[in-house]
Amino acid sequence: MRRWNRIVESMSPALRRSTDKGGRRTLKRCCLTLPLALLLAVPAWPQQKPLDLTEQSIEDLMNIKVTSVTKGLQKRSQVAAAVFVIGQEDIRRSGATSIPDLLRMVPGLDVAQINANTWAISARGFNSEFSDKLLVLVDGRAVYTPTFADVFWDTLDVPLEDIDRIEVIRGPGGTVWGNNAVNGVINIITKKAADTLGGLVTGGGGTLEHGFGTVQYGGLIRGDTAYRVFTTYHNRAHFPDLNGQDGGDGSHLLHGGFRIDSNPSKRDALTLQGDIYTGGEGESIVHSVLSPPENLTVFRRADLSGGNIMGRWSHSFSSRADVTLQFYFDRYTRSGPQSHEARDTIDFDFRNHLVVRSRHDLNWGMGYRHSADQTLGTIDLAFVPANQSGYLVSFFVEDQITLKPARVFLYLGTKLENDYFNGFDLDPNVRLAWTPTNRQTFWAAVSDAHRSPSQRDVSLIAALAALPGPAEAIITGNPNFDDETELSYELGYRAQVNSRLSVDLAMFLNSYRGLQTREPLPPFTEPNSSPPLLVIPDTFANKMYGTTGGIEASVNWKITDRWTLSPGYSFLKMHLRTDPTSMDTTTAADTAGSSPSHQAQLRSHVELSHGLGWDSSVYFVGPLPAQFVPSYTRVDTQLTWRFSEGMTFSVVGQNLLLDHHVEFNDYLSAVNPSQVKRSAYAQIVWHF
Repeated sequence: MRRWNRIVESMSPALRRSTDKGGRRTLKRCCLTLPLALLLAVPAWPQQKPLDLTEQSIEDLMNIKVTSVTKGLQKRSQVAAAVFVIGQEDIRRSGATSIPDLLRMVPGLDVAQINANTWAISARGFNSEFSDKLLVLVDGRAVYTPTFADVFWDTLDVPLEDIDRIEVIRGPGGTVWGNNAVNGVINIITKKAADTLGGLVTGGGGTLEHGFGTVQYGGLIRGDTAYRVFTTYHNRAHFPDLNGQDGGDGSHLLHGGFRIDSNPSKRDALTLQGDIYTGGEGESIVHSVLSPPENLTVFRRADLSGGNIMGRWSHSFSSRADVTLQFYFDRYTRSGPQSHEARDTIDFDFRNHLVVRSRHDLNWGMGYRHSADQTLGTIDLAFVPANQSGYLVSFFVEDQITLKPARVFLYLGTKLENDYFNGFDLDPNVRLAWTPTNRQTFWAAVSDAHRSPSQRDVSLIAALAALPGPAEAIITGNPNFDDETELSYELGYRAQVNSRLSVDLAMFLNSYRGLQTREPLPPFTEPNSSPPLLVIPDTFANKMYGTTGGIEASVNWKITDRWTLSPGYSFLKMHLRTDPTSMDTTTAADTAGSSPSHQAQLRSHVELSHGLGWDSSVYFVGPLPAQFVPSYTRVDTQLTWRFSEGMTFSVVGQNLLLDHHVEFNDYLSAVNPSQVKRSAYAQIVWHF
């Protein structure tokens, strides 16, 4: 850390003023207590049988209700946004063991695995390890971190059996969810405790998933309160590196949690839930040595721990008015591989829903969030100042105006929100939905969204490479980094063609301003260095602009009562350029060339006889020219046997077409990439 302090002292005054509050504290391990042991003695009833979508009509699937677009219940067929819903049956049929693998089925979502633990996931372009334009939530709790402007997918370990649905919105969601919901929102919604009564035991293992399992129990306390408690564990093997050797990126994670739902009265609903986890993973990084100048590949471990607790109260005044108050506290620590961080976040959110006369369905609310971190830098990466805190204050309002009953709806809304480093932003949108018949919906939207700066943007100092001289290339944050802005135009169409076929189409054109570039700063000599060290710094700036456009399509086709096909396709075109004052010659091409232009999916489900089911998925991803990553096709298949009412056995093969392949190779990633390899596993699920 002393090395970074000397570099900061040598920076220009403008940069130095933002970094003179450094400090270092000892990271504390997260320790949460869950008072659940007494609950295990309460009697329970068997878990409900999962909803079988094969028994639903196409019309039922089109009218699944979603909440992530307006924070109010809406029929999916009438939503004025590009929304894709992953249901429990989709999850069961996928054969996936993680949430990122589940998201591959969403058209317009770019899901790339960097190594065995790290993912790059984005919507409508701009994919990277630090995908800063996608907001991810679990039951309305944001898991976006302001440190790196991304999501730690390796610890997002919600038991898949407890997920009710995943609502994926492609396109801006800032009017409801605020800054950073620029190109998409992913809301993971878990089941109510009353829907998971009884016991659940799952277990399995294979070539990559060496061992994994879940133990869960749910019951009733009197007649108006339900609960569940669970624990999960996984142990994953390493991937091969780009040379075919051990990538050193194996991992393990132990996770436990609970949920309690209660209805103390006919008008009130209470929810209390929490999680705690601990684990570790390996990573391969580039470590720069200055004397003699050398850039080495080293293997390091990262210790992971954290937990959260969330409470929600809803009160219904009548069928036309209700309120919801939610709070959560979250703490996590990550020790390595390049730096150490602990972060505490507390959040309060209030929403009021009002039906005004017969034409206005109004949602409005306000929120407050405070987040503080403690970091400990290394020779590879540090933040200056080391400890920072900030708060968000927000207000949103959205009105659904019925222009023609059951046919034409106009949505007007905006959100006013400050961010951790800049002032207030306004995120307005206008949406229109027209349903000329009960089987068709046309929709259009115009939205404005902002991506606020992260701690990485304003206070990072990281080594890039050691050079002869001796010299060192570094990247530094910019305290004057401003918001990135987007103006989005969208059109969409949904149709239930007949009782067995539905289609969903979306088109978009996005215009961006103030996108991030890397600009050179004047070189300087680090003081107190022997021999003298020449430092060649770059910094972040807002000097790129451009447009993106594309098409996304998905189809659900029930060919027979036993066979369903679900194809999807997305096309993306990015045109980015830098301002005349920019000296960055690489970022525009690298950004545009790090997201595939073409992606396609085809999922098949066949109900066989004697309780057997066969599921197959094919995913095509186009090349990433900026990273020299060729196109690839992934094939997964699963054979499932339900041999009794409560027991299921599955055999799954993943990435069957190729023994190994690279999905992402961005030179700005914090960790070295690995090759995703072919794998297989077996699993048994027991409901009782």
